[in-house]
Amino acid sequence: MREFHVKSYGAVGDGITVNTAAIQSAIDDCAAQGGGRVVVGEGTYLSGSITLRSRVELHIEADGCLLGSADCNDYPEREGLTNVESYNLPRHRNASLIFAECCENVSITGMGTIDCNGDRFVEKKGEDWTGWEYQRLDLPTPPRVVFFTGCRNVKIEDITMQNQPSGWSYWIHDCDFVSFDKCKILANVQFPNNDGIHINSSRNVTVSNCHIACGDDCIIVRANNLSLAENKVCERVTVTNCNLTSYANGIRIGWMGDGVIRNCTFSNIVMTDTVSGIAISLPKYNPEVPDHGREDSLIENLSFQNIVMDGIYAHPVKIAVSDVEHARVKAIQNIFFSNLHAKGLEFPYIRGNAAHVVKDIRFSDCSFHKVSDSVLPDYRKHGSADWGRNVNAPILTHTQNVVFHNTAFSAD
Repeated sequence: MREFHVKSYGAVGDGITVNTAAIQSAIDDCAAQGGGRVVVGEGTYLSGSITLRSRVELHIEADGCLLGSADCNDYPEREGLTNVESYNLPRHRNASLIFAECCENVSITGMGTIDCNGDRFVEKKGEDWTGWEYQRLDLPTPPRVVFFTGCRNVKIEDITMQNQPSGWSYWIHDCDFVSFDKCKILANVQFPNNDGIHINSSRNVTVSNCHIACGDDCIIVRANNLSLAENKVCERVTVTNCNLTSYANGIRIGWMGDGVIRNCTFSNIVMTDTVSGIAISLPKYNPEVPDHGREDSLIENLSFQNIVMDGIYAHPVKIAVSDVEHARVKAIQNIFFSNLHAKGLEFPYIRGNAAHVVKDIRFSDCSFHKVSDSVLPDYRKHGSADWGRNVNAPILTHTQNVVFHNTAFSAD
């Protein structure tokens, strides 16, 4: 494989020099010569927004670091995108550190680090804070670190991402055949909105052998099609052999106005120190919120198996439909849990509404142990537990055909 070292294009790994143009030149030259590997070697390379191309592998070596700029002006909004309508994206923005649109065979690899410089975009709250200890600065802070849209054959392997700002680590939007393997996402859990891997309206996505710690949701599966010319199904997502820690949800499925999410599996997962373990959430539809879809949601045929949860500050499983009668919902149905074992402050919580019951849910060979607040204290300072915990709520409301087979409930 041909290699294109960013130093050969004038990049300086001193952590001070801005190398955006040099790194982009290496990428563009690599693509123009038919593809290959762009190498970020020894040193810390400060950069603003860069764009990957087809057949280009961005490779960060073990002693290399790509450091995101602390200057918001180094993350401009892109003009002339073809796969998305930028105004309809969440936060109405497409800015990111690493971007690719309609590319094939594109990769980010290596044992090195992407440092997002996130602590430069947040500030501490006052003394009587709840939720997260930090908040976003009142600036146009980077909304995403890596944003791939309309891409095919994507590989993210071995890389460590750390110090994310209040923005999503990876956003995979309308992509096909994507794999994450042996990646680390090490965000500060007291920063808000720094989601881990956000899989939206994509197909054939595999996340394996990853360690993810975030202030917001670790793994998100959605079908928000508002920015796309046509509605796409999010399906065939497989997550396996991962460790998750989150001051929000370990795994979150769906959101307001999402479309079809189906045929996904989650297995061999350990969650620790997390607010909710698995959340399937369809809140009240509000088109004023800058992150909503345009459809009635259908979520079906999901399997969760061999999952251990310890230190859950809200609900190990939370399935919730807005109590608004005309919520944008078709159905939540055919959801299967097996060998799920959880210890935390609450039991599972499954709530439909009178017009949209949650149905055909099965728990098999599971156990749920509820501990006292003295075991897991100060939940109001544990991210979204401040509002996501429904204290002593009934387990089932507006449900149909929910089965607990060989499943134990216990409490301190």
